[in-house]
Amino acid sequence: MQLYDEFITVNLPASIHELSRLVAIPSVSALQQQQTECALLVKNMLEKRGFQVELLDEEGAPVVLGERRGKVDKTLLIYNHYDVQPAEPLELWNSPPFEASERGGVLYGRGVNDDKGHFVSRLHAIDALLSVDGELPCNVKWVLEGEEETTSQTLGEVVHAQPQKFSADACIWEFGEVDEQDRPIEYLGLRGICYVEFSVETANQDMHSGVGGSIMPNAAWRLVWALASLKDPRERILIPGFYDRVKPVSATTRELLEAIPDQAEALKAQYGISSFLKGLTRGADLRHAGAHEPSCTICGINTGYQGPGAKTVQPARATAKVDFRLVPDQNPMEIFKLLHAHLDHNGFEDVKVELLAHERPAVTDPDHPFVRMVVESARDVYGSPMLIIPSIGGSGPNAIFKDYFDFPIVTAGVGHPTMQAHAPNENLRLDLFEKGAKHIVRIMKAFASSH
Repeated sequence: MQLYDEFITVNLPASIHELSRLVAIPSVSALQQQQTECALLVKNMLEKRGFQVELLDEEGAPVVLGERRGKVDKTLLIYNHYDVQPAEPLELWNSPPFEASERGGVLYGRGVNDDKGHFVSRLHAIDALLSVDGELPCNVKWVLEGEEETTSQTLGEVVHAQPQKFSADACIWEFGEVDEQDRPIEYLGLRGICYVEFSVETANQDMHSGVGGSIMPNAAWRLVWALASLKDPRERILIPGFYDRVKPVSATTRELLEAIPDQAEALKAQYGISSFLKGLTRGADLRHAGAHEPSCTICGINTGYQGPGAKTVQPARATAKVDFRLVPDQNPMEIFKLLHAHLDHNGFEDVKVELLAHERPAVTDPDHPFVRMVVESARDVYGSPMLIIPSIGGSGPNAIFKDYFDFPIVTAGVGHPTMQAHAPNENLRLDLFEKGAKHIVRIMKAFASSH
C-alpha cells in the first residue's frame, strides 16, 4: 500500500484545492440554489477520472451517475450528495461559509464535511489507484444527488424508474467518521423519518388579547393542545397503532451496543446538559434509545408576537414542525395516516397536517462478509478496526436502494465529533481527509480480491 499512500500524501494540496472549488458553489437544496451548476462541476470531476457520466432528471436537482469499468467484474456503488444545508446564521461563522479557509490543519466551510469533503476524499483515492495501477481494481458506479438534505425526492424517482442503472454488489454510503479517541466507526443503518407541519387558523386576523382572550379561540392554544396529545411526560407516543410494527432488537445488535464505549459524560459536556430523558444513564441504553426506538420531536413553533417587550395579542394562526423518527419496520406513510386519525379522534379536525418529507428506515446485517472486510481494512490506516454501531438516529435515502437491491451498505469517511455539520463553522480535519482516502483504497483492493 506504500505507493498509494505516498501519492495521497504528496498530492493532498491539489485535492484540497479541488474541494475548495466545490465548496465555493452554494448548492443549498432548501433554497433550490445552484444545484445544476454544482452537478455540472461534479460531472466534470468524474469525467476527468475516465468515468462515463450522465445527468438524470435535469429539470430539478440532477442526479449524477458515473461509471467506470475495473480489472475485476465486481461492482461497487458509491453514494454521495452535492447539496448542502443553509449557512445561516451567517454572523456565527469565523470565515465566509462558501470560501474554504484552512486554519491549523483544519478546513472550514459549508459542505467541507457534509458531504463534499467525503466525495473529494474518495476521488483522491481513485486518483491514487489510477496513478499507481493505471486502472481501478473493480467496477465503480458513483451516484451523487442534490436533494439529500431535503429527503431525496428526485433520487427516489430516478431509481424507481431505472433501477437497473444502480445495480451493484456492495455500496459505500455518503459519510463516515471517527470517535473522540480517533477510532473509526462503522454505521450500518439509519432511522426513517416522517416530517410534518401542523397549522391551525382560528380567525381571519390577530386581535387584542383583552378583547378576544376570554371569548375567542386562540390558535396558539389549539396548536399547543394538539401537540400535547402526541406524547406523554414519559416520552411514550400516544398515537394508536404507532408502535405496532416496532420489533425488539436482535441479540447481535444488543451485543454490539454493549461493546460501544460509554459516551454519556461526553454528551453531557458537549451539549451542556445534566441528565437524559427517561432516567437513562448507561451508554448502551442511550444508544438503544437514540437509534433503535422511534421518537417524536417538536422542531419549531411559530405563532403570535415574538419580538422584544410586550404585545398583548391573540394569535389567529399558529404552525409547528414535527418529526417522527422511525425504526424497522415502520412506514412513514402509515404513520402519517395514523397521525391524522389520532387528531380527528381527539377533536382536532381543525388542525391541518402537511407531510413535508418522509424516508423509511433501513439497516445492513453486521455479519455480512463485506461489512467485516471494511471494518478490518481500517486497521492499517487508523491503528484499529472499525467500531460497529448497528444504526444511528438520523435518516437518509438508503431505503431507496434497499427496495431493489440486497447489497450491503457501509460507511467510511472523514468526519469527527466536532465537525459542526449543519452548523456554523463546519470543518474538516485534513489528517482525516488523508486517512479517509487511504481507507477507501484498501476497501476497493480488498473488495476486488474477495470471493
